[in-house]
Amino acid sequence: MKLRRDIGFHAVAGTLSILWLLPIALVLLTAIRTFDDIASNGLGAMPSSFSLDSFGAAWHAGGQSRAMVNSLLVTVPTVVLSLALAAAAAFALSRYDIPFRRAIILLMLAGNLLPPQILLVPVSKLSELLGIYDTLPALIAVQVGFGLGFYTFVLQGFMWAIPDEIQQAATIDGAGVVTIFWRIILPMTRPALAALSALAFTWIFNDLLWAITVLRTGTVMPVTPALLGLQGQYVSNWNVIAAGSVIAAIPTVAVFLRFQKHFISGLAVGAVK
Repeated sequence: MKLRRDIGFHAVAGTLSILWLLPIALVLLTAIRTFDDIASNGLGAMPSSFSLDSFGAAWHAGGQSRAMVNSLLVTVPTVVLSLALAAAAAFALSRYDIPFRRAIILLMLAGNLLPPQILLVPVSKLSELLGIYDTLPALIAVQVGFGLGFYTFVLQGFMWAIPDEIQQAATIDGAGVVTIFWRIILPMTRPALAALSALAFTWIFNDLLWAITVLRTGTVMPVTPALLGLQGQYVSNWNVIAAGSVIAAIPTVAVFLRFQKHFISGLAVGAVK
């Protein structure tokens, strides 16, 4: 019976893995084929040519180089600022008896349950009133605001599980609030911070909705909206479009592989505790 279960599990898991990897393999194969090969044999045919020219076309002529810089200029500051604010808020909510603490946590979490589509027009109008519309700081502010609640919720659950005796011992030794936060609580929260960093980087880097809501000029567009422009520029050049998609996926894949061991364990422990 156990052998049958194992065989069945591996058969189902293997099938799902193949179905999951097939589109990725198709994109990679398309990216390394020439336009003439695709036009003659079709997208589904095995490649009869090999060329990396499509990557150069997507990177330079397609504007992926500029879009990649824009994405990093938005993603890196947003991740750092969001986690810094979330860590400070989570420290206060988890380690001190703040009035209406539970209500504050639920309110911050409830903000993430709102469908973003109903907020597109208000966010766009607000950025115009503030004079930051069509700028990267506007996108950073939006990403920080809409991610802060979830990050705080996860981190406060992780910090709440840290024994009170550790903080009490530090207080007896004369450590202040800032010292306790920076040198004791924050290092102990490193697994959750690593997991959230990978998750936040992926979310923000791949975002399309908020980027096209507060940005309009092509020169400030991040990489994901820039892929739409790439499709319009190279309508039938599927190899260039596929190459642009591969380029856009490289940073998030690299970050996920770097923090892979922290990703699931950190989020699971923080959410449960």
